[in-house]
Amino acid sequence: MADNPEGIVSIHGKQYQTVAYRIATFREKHPEWCVMTEVVTADDERVVVKATIANELQHVIATGYAEEVRGSTNINKTSALENAETSAVGRALAFFGLAGTEIASADEVANA
Repeated sequence: MADNPEGIVSIHGKQYQTVAYRIATFREKHPEWCVMTEVVTADDERVVVKATIANELQHVIATGYAEEVRGSTNINKTSALENAETSAVGRALAFFGLAGTEIASADEVANA
């Protein structure tokens, strides 16, 4: 990300930050905090994942959810669970305050 030190990607005139950048910033600023993910639903049709950010005392700071429909995109044909997890983490980090100008991440918008 040397060319883009803030992890910002412009899509359709809006500024989105990548999940990878959000995670790196989070880890740098809060190494004692954690990001936990939980599969809420996973069946043949869809996947729902919840991400939770907690501080060192395990107090919940922020959460984010994401849903993916299996087979709805090329990536969701093989990786709907992984895609939902990444989106949920990105949303939780955005609600925590690590975002571009949008809650959705560049990864979410690019895959939509």
